[in-house]
Amino acid sequence: MKTRIRYIWEQLRSTYWFIPTAMVVGAVALAVGSVLLDRALQGAGMERLRMIYPGGPEEARAFLSTIAGSMATVAGVIFSITMVTLSLATSQFGSRLLRNFMRDTPNQVVLGTFIAIFVYAVLVLQTISGVEGRIFVPQISLTIGLLMAVFGLAVLIYFIHHISTSIQAENVIADVGRDLDNAIDRVFPEQREERAAGTEARAGSREPATSEEPGRTIPAATTGYLQAVDQEGLINLAAKRDLVLRLNHRPGDFIVAQSAIAEGWPAEEVDDDVVELVNDAFILGARRLRLQDVEFAINQLVEIAVRALSPGINDPFTAIACIDRLGASLAHLAERDVPPASHPDRQGKVRLVTKVLTFSGVTDAAFNQIRQFGRTSVAVTIRLLETLAVVAAYARSGDQRAAIRRQAEMTWHSANEALPEERDRKDVEERYQLVLRTLKQEQGGVA
Repeated sequence: MKTRIRYIWEQLRSTYWFIPTAMVVGAVALAVGSVLLDRALQGAGMERLRMIYPGGPEEARAFLSTIAGSMATVAGVIFSITMVTLSLATSQFGSRLLRNFMRDTPNQVVLGTFIAIFVYAVLVLQTISGVEGRIFVPQISLTIGLLMAVFGLAVLIYFIHHISTSIQAENVIADVGRDLDNAIDRVFPEQREERAAGTEARAGSREPATSEEPGRTIPAATTGYLQAVDQEGLINLAAKRDLVLRLNHRPGDFIVAQSAIAEGWPAEEVDDDVVELVNDAFILGARRLRLQDVEFAINQLVEIAVRALSPGINDPFTAIACIDRLGASLAHLAERDVPPASHPDRQGKVRLVTKVLTFSGVTDAAFNQIRQFGRTSVAVTIRLLETLAVVAAYARSGDQRAAIRRQAEMTWHSANEALPEERDRKDVEERYQLVLRTLKQEQGGVA
């Protein structure tokens, strides 16, 4: 259930209608409340409040009409600027980064602000009465409208600043890097010292003998990218039916309908209801999401770097910035353990076996394509090796050090084959030796 709620919230955040709609609802409530307050204070009490808005009905109508017209115009201009910005971002960074710009909360708030002010002004405008004997000028509501108009001007200035900085390559890379760190925190939630306390408790969880007898294959109901898996729901289902489930895919994989997404033991207990419930725990869609998919955020940074290294753009500095961010995230990941593949229920019996993402797989996803496309760039190759040396300083296990060493060796070999200048190859050799020395020091420190 928690996974489903987070998925729905992630979908809502990526729309351009949710926050503006919520703000419009708030504007309607504010308009109704302020008008009711004006009516409640109408009479002798309002004479003491006339200094808030001393004008008459005609002036009030003209005032609100001006606010409503200007807010509608500004909202249209902001929408047009946003669409142009999204178009530029798509052409420069790739269509997969379009979702990051659509998730930009400040842009949604700015658009919602002007629509909300427009709705507020129109609603209050309908309540003004200038007929003799029934004159009603909502002075408090008009004053609130004035304050909202001034606030809208400040928001417009902020929007111009924000939209001009949000499409700068460094800021885009930093935002994607933060998304990657957040994804690492969700998928790898426990640090080493925190994991040590629970190691003994997990040791009593016996691995299920799923390979000793055939299980029932559970086919996928639809086709799409696996966006998230409700592991808690699957564990509860398996405990309730006394089953053991093994998943064949992890978030980010593409699943074809009727292919095997999971297997269940014992086979005779996996009925059609279980098959349907297991499929309900898999959230599939037309695109990948960062909710449980660490490699998706990595691929976004890799895409920016590879585009920057293309002959048509030839921007190694953007690629280097992506390498720096990837290195920082890998260093963050190196301090955490790989989550266990086996997940027990409350009684300690293993109920769910999942595919886990390893440090080696993340390292390959981060650097393989950049190394391949940047093998002829001395600056990119040197920064790759320098970044691997930084990550090596955080490595704490033999598997991590082996992954870093393998990546450094491939980078070194590629450079020797692609770089014609001997002194360039010497510079690369120095950074490669730096990686090896760092790995040796860390291995000695751990030992």
